[in-house]
Amino acid sequence: MILPTKRMAVETSLLGVGADVLGLLGRPKTISRLWDDVKSLRETRSPASTPGYDWFVLALDMLYALGAIEFDDGEVRKAKP
Repeated sequence: MILPTKRMAVETSLLGVGADVLGLLGRPKTISRLWDDVKSLRETRSPASTPGYDWFVLALDMLYALGAIEFDDGEVRKAKP
């Protein structure tokens, strides 16, 4: 689920979705804007790898728990090192 396995591709794991989220956070974004960007990125790459909204939220939860992202004033942004 979190990590890819031989039966789960990187693109469908939480780690893969989280990597895409971090890659799209060049500047702070709202959750809805970030979701739209993730969907657009995944649909152009491979429509079958587009995560559901619940999987997207789980990836955000994982990134927040790891300290990789922060939520401030209605926007998600990369955590400062």
